[in-house]
Amino acid sequence: MLESAEWIRWAPGSLKLDFLIDPDRHIYLNNVRPAKSKTIVHEIDKEIEHALPLTQVRLLGEGSIFGTSERQVYSATSSRLVYVSHEELTTSDGIHILEILTRDPITKIEILNRYTVFGNIPVVRSTAVVTNLGCKDIFLETFASLSIGFLNRGFEEWFNDYQVVVANSSNFREAQWKAFNFPDIGMDWVGESDFDKPGTRASFSKSNLGTFSTSNSLPMGALVKTDGTGSIAWQVESSGSWHWELGNIVSGLYLIAGGPNDQNHQWTKKLSPRETFTGVTTAFTITEGPLSSVFPPLTQYRRHIRRQHVDNENLPIIFNDYMNCLKGDPTTDKVAALIEPALRCGAEYFVIDAGWYANEPSWWNTVGEWKPSTTRFVDGLKTLLKDIRDRGMIPGLWMEPEVVGVMSPIVDELPSEAFFQRRGVRVVEQSRYQLDFRHAAVITHLNAIVDDLINNYYVGYLKLDYNIDVTHGTDINASSPGDGMLEHRRAYMAWVNSIFDRHPDIVLETCSSGACRLDYEMLSTHSIQSTSDLQDPVLYAALAAGVPTAVTPEQSASWSYPQPNYSDDLNAYCMPATTNN
Repeated sequence: MLESAEWIRWAPGSLKLDFLIDPDRHIYLNNVRPAKSKTIVHEIDKEIEHALPLTQVRLLGEGSIFGTSERQVYSATSSRLVYVSHEELTTSDGIHILEILTRDPITKIEILNRYTVFGNIPVVRSTAVVTNLGCKDIFLETFASLSIGFLNRGFEEWFNDYQVVVANSSNFREAQWKAFNFPDIGMDWVGESDFDKPGTRASFSKSNLGTFSTSNSLPMGALVKTDGTGSIAWQVESSGSWHWELGNIVSGLYLIAGGPNDQNHQWTKKLSPRETFTGVTTAFTITEGPLSSVFPPLTQYRRHIRRQHVDNENLPIIFNDYMNCLKGDPTTDKVAALIEPALRCGAEYFVIDAGWYANEPSWWNTVGEWKPSTTRFVDGLKTLLKDIRDRGMIPGLWMEPEVVGVMSPIVDELPSEAFFQRRGVRVVEQSRYQLDFRHAAVITHLNAIVDDLINNYYVGYLKLDYNIDVTHGTDINASSPGDGMLEHRRAYMAWVNSIFDRHPDIVLETCSSGACRLDYEMLSTHSIQSTSDLQDPVLYAALAAGVPTAVTPEQSASWSYPQPNYSDDLNAYCMPATTNN
């Protein structure tokens, strides 16, 4: 048995976390459990055998010490990290924080891991910051801020005792959860091993590549006991690329989660001496019940981390003129004919969707100016919006601020560096260019548009849509395309928050071809999330059931549209079928 190991036992709120420091001063998060659960004690050598370092960090030129390249664990850098110090504190408003500092004696990088628990909400938020304290540049290839080993302690036959649960989420099929047995995903027990580093080379992972953060899967996952007595669920809070991985070390399951990496997302981050980088935020909860038991604490946590807005308290009724209605072709007469019916239905917001900026029917590749059409509105858009306001409803408009059509006049007005580029060529997707929100000209351009609509056009609601998916990012002013993508996404979220800073009463809905960005980097800021573009009310019931696992009900916006050709029963079904709050 190994000697002189130490434990940091942290008990924030209703959870307990055990961190093991081995005799060589390496530190591991090796046990997370509800506070009332019993502690399962193993010999130290067994604990270390199943452990993972607090942060999975891989540097260019170092590689791994064991395993295969598709696994983001066992890096040479992570294996050298040694414990320096830790600090626990509880704020006056009941926030529990644990900070742990580690350092690599070879490359001189220093990593600060921060774990946060809000009151008694049984959810841990995990972040990590790396600083280059050396005298030469380094290049990050992986930086996963969440890393836990031995998830299945007490249940050694993980391949029989547990299931993996993932949430498929694509256009018209958002937030649909599916459970898998381990053999079904290529993971199973293969007997004891006498290799230097034990365990199989198999793992199961989910990743996203591009600006649609949830075009295939939610940035979430769960590990549940088959007997229903325990579950752990996690989320990655990224509106771009992300990755999580579940694997086994001997008879112990591990989880890592974080943002982009080199292998999956062409992400490499240069850090010069004294520079720092903050990883993508993650969160996880652990309960003593089935899968359904993890969602109440996640909902509590999401309510706590999001930007507070009166819209989430009042829950107003919103009328939008697009789906099964004007379909992006508004005019004065068409919109005016809808005002009175919307009022009779109790609408408090009236949103004019796509087309208000277009003089021609085909406007897809010309967007970007966001100026009111001069042909659609007899007395101008401003007069129409004032009429909506005078009738007691708050007017809203739709726009796609992140894109510029290839035929838009904005193409020549903004500098070339304001657009995504690869090798000096502008990235084009579906006849549109992607704006880079790191560039000051982009912010100046869009601030002028948004401020004008709010201050001079009576707008109190903006539906911010996004309908292209740019995958690998931009290499201009970036260490790599993935680096450009991540920093752009962070700049975009800073811009959205700046709108609220200037106009705290504005309601901002996020939409991405429905819910292709159903993540809590977006949802920690936006008031409302469009949940899908699905039009079938019967099929929508399944989405309405699944979406509250990913977004708080009060932030969830679902289409509901009774139609004259529907039967009375189907029309009656439309409202409850699409309502999830």
